[in-house]
Amino acid sequence: MPLLSNRRPRAVMGLVLGLTLIGGGVLAAPVSGADPAHPAVRGEDGTARDKPPGDQPLPGYTVNNPALPPTEVGGEPTTVLQGIHEHAAYTVEVPPNWNGELAMWAHGYRGNSGVLTVDPPAYGLRQRLLDQGFAWAASSYYANGYDVRAGVTSTRDLARHFRTLVGKPERVFVAGVSMGGHVIGRSLEQYPGFYAGALPMCGVLGDHELFDFLLDYQLLAQDLADVPAYPVPEDYLESAVPLIQEKLGMTELAPGGPDTLNELGAQLRAITLEHTGGPRPGDAASFAFWKDFLFGLGVPSGLEGLAANPGDVATNVGTRYEPNTPVDVNASVQRVRPENVRARHSPLLTEVPRISGRPTVPVLTLHGLGDLFVPFSMEQAYREDASKHHRTRLLAQRAIRTVNHCEFSPAEAGAAWDDLVRWADTGERAEGDVVHDRSVVAQPDYGCRFSDAAAYDNPAPGSTRRLFTACPA
Repeated sequence: MPLLSNRRPRAVMGLVLGLTLIGGGVLAAPVSGADPAHPAVRGEDGTARDKPPGDQPLPGYTVNNPALPPTEVGGEPTTVLQGIHEHAAYTVEVPPNWNGELAMWAHGYRGNSGVLTVDPPAYGLRQRLLDQGFAWAASSYYANGYDVRAGVTSTRDLARHFRTLVGKPERVFVAGVSMGGHVIGRSLEQYPGFYAGALPMCGVLGDHELFDFLLDYQLLAQDLADVPAYPVPEDYLESAVPLIQEKLGMTELAPGGPDTLNELGAQLRAITLEHTGGPRPGDAASFAFWKDFLFGLGVPSGLEGLAANPGDVATNVGTRYEPNTPVDVNASVQRVRPENVRARHSPLLTEVPRISGRPTVPVLTLHGLGDLFVPFSMEQAYREDASKHHRTRLLAQRAIRTVNHCEFSPAEAGAAWDDLVRWADTGERAEGDVVHDRSVVAQPDYGCRFSDAAAYDNPAPGSTRRLFTACPA
């Protein structure tokens, strides 16, 4: 994501994720034909180019969608269908005794790779859906980067294409993760009534507020350390960041270790936690876990376009920071206006669109309490928006006691899916946590209600569950 105003080096959101591309099975796309359904294709010289046919990817992209072996339901194999539709790769799987319903899967951020890939539903949901009689379908989207517009349109295009491939479903649900949550939140408003229910997990439901937070982190750390580094230089991680961390006492800070922060570093942590959900269980450990990664999101990339630079919508103009001591950061921090003002304020379906909080169908969410890549405050922002539009009756939210991004167990995701479908079937609202009351969120046992006790007792490799105290039996 870009963190800079005016013309400047660009930065890629998630550049430090170390995205690995799978080799083999790559399809190249010749350029021919035209398709007005998607944004214009332009060459390096900026001139418009014809699009390829819809069964091929857009110029600059290849597809890697290796054959997915069918699974079994009741001893019979499923039917797997794969291909390319409207420039996006897809996979569809239908159980032998299809119940007439469809679940769409919305994947998360892919980075700026030129390879389109498809994910099956995660957390054991693939098999769960099929065992329940649901078909599922997943799209690569027609473009990578932080392109929510591609996710919204490609997911709906595939759901409609399912009618040709299999048959018209009685109902269509949608589930997904991370940026896929942004896709889901906007899809419900872009196509009201098309989906029967939604399960966004670790989702960017606060839309632009995510990028404001990521901008805040850079500017506040620089201000508190008195290390000006904005616009962010290309050697940001090598030059400015080590000095910032040294001056704030962050260098040796680690989850579960001693608190090495000085009073300036403690102020950065306190403001960061305040802006990501407020005081809550595991908050100090989550800051220690994410502190380095968040700096990495400011690394310049040199790429162009909003999907490659979602931070172009970010601003801290008018933002008030708390706590405001020992440094009066509200007076001293650098203020940055959004570079892409039009995208910031547009109600249209852009690559980084707004979500107004107007669901028309049941929405059940899951979110990790300590996630700072897509922080818990996204849930609070969505709940606030839904409240403004009197839609909280359609929203149930669940806090999970994890720190890593999208860290859920099959039991947590499976229970949420079952409860969502039951809600859609019966009209009885699913249970959830209170996310908007600070005193509730700050309770030591907050998040215990829907967190999987077995996942704490027997954590998977790399699990962050033990950064929290055990929930009461």
